[in-house]
Amino acid sequence: MTQSQPQLQRVLGVPGATLLGLGSILGTGVFVSLGIAAGIAGPAVLIAIVLAGFVALCNALSSAQLAAAHPVAGGTYEYGYTFLNPLAGFTAGWTFMIAKSASAATAALGLAGYALIALRIDPDTWLMPVAVGVAVVMTLIVIAGLRRSNHVNALLVTVTLGSLAAFVIIGIGRTGEKEAIDWSAVEWISLPHAVALMFVAYTGYGRIATMGEEVREPRRTIPKAIVMTLVVSVLVYVSVAAIAVFTVGPAPFAAATEADAAPLESIARQQWNMDWLGYIMAIGAMAAMGGVLLNLLLGLSRVLLAMARRKDVPHVLSRINQSGTTPTGAVIVVGLIITGLVLIGDVQTTWSLSAFTVLIYYGLTNAAALRLPKDQRLYPRAFSWVGLIACGSLALSLDRVTLIVGAGVLLGGAVWWFIARAVKSRSGR
Repeated sequence: MTQSQPQLQRVLGVPGATLLGLGSILGTGVFVSLGIAAGIAGPAVLIAIVLAGFVALCNALSSAQLAAAHPVAGGTYEYGYTFLNPLAGFTAGWTFMIAKSASAATAALGLAGYALIALRIDPDTWLMPVAVGVAVVMTLIVIAGLRRSNHVNALLVTVTLGSLAAFVIIGIGRTGEKEAIDWSAVEWISLPHAVALMFVAYTGYGRIATMGEEVREPRRTIPKAIVMTLVVSVLVYVSVAAIAVFTVGPAPFAAATEADAAPLESIARQQWNMDWLGYIMAIGAMAAMGGVLLNLLLGLSRVLLAMARRKDVPHVLSRINQSGTTPTGAVIVVGLIITGLVLIGDVQTTWSLSAFTVLIYYGLTNAAALRLPKDQRLYPRAFSWVGLIACGSLALSLDRVTLIVGAGVLLGGAVWWFIARAVKSRSGR
């Protein structure tokens, strides 16, 4: 990419960038993934949250210094091209698009499901139409520009944090009602799996890096916003998980997640007999899913913009609007992809790949950070080495089917890249 191409305006400061990070993280991670991890690790889910937070911090520091040194749209897609090689860069963009498109469709379906259940409307009939409507509305908001998107995101994050604060405050008074947790029953061999799952729940901070072209004073703003996002997220995850584990126990917490994918609402209604709190949790979950969808639309469109600038996808998608606030074509294409996945209704196979593809993506982030020149490095290289080793180890801890299918996804991406490279060569680039 060359600087002669039209650039997006720098409109984000530290507060706005931090809110975007929180809006990307506080979604399925806190409302769903915590319960799944509790089923895998039992009470050791609290340890998994902290360990995953540390791994995320190492990766975040790599992302932060890369984005500060190279503040353009695209995140690790661009860093891979610049500091590693073109195939590594394309692989980062490819894995990001695969994982996060499925996540966005799941967020739209989740928001629709929560809304229909709260309104006591049959989800079997209305789930897809409402989810499509949600995806369309969020796409239109993102097309309207980053400033308007950021205002909507700030509102959604505020509602989400308010509902989680209510859950924690009320839960503190009920922690004495449960018997002591039996730590001797923990299967510690399952801890890495839980850490991998929770690591994925933190990775929304990367949205700040992928939007580096739109951040003011990137060398100061991006590292500060990423670290602030992670600190707040760790505190929220630990607080919510501790309340759930020490009031109802890890097994019922996991069972509630498996039953209806709405464990916090289930705890409030069925375990604590508080319907009013259940409604608050449903509203918080809807706001969180909306925030995730909004931020994924922002992040995915910026990665697609970067890929279009290098002609790894059609170059027409590199165009931005006259005000320089959004890549309209890229946003529309991402919105259509997400809507298509919603209409299919079955994103489970791709969703199961999220952990693998995200770990590959951040492994490449750390590898790129290790290649930063000394004068551009903000943190010791040890953080990047820890992040790289952790990403590789956690990826290998996943089940065999996911590893085989994940390898197929990577191979498919490589085939696409070689075809695109041949097309670019014939076009005379």
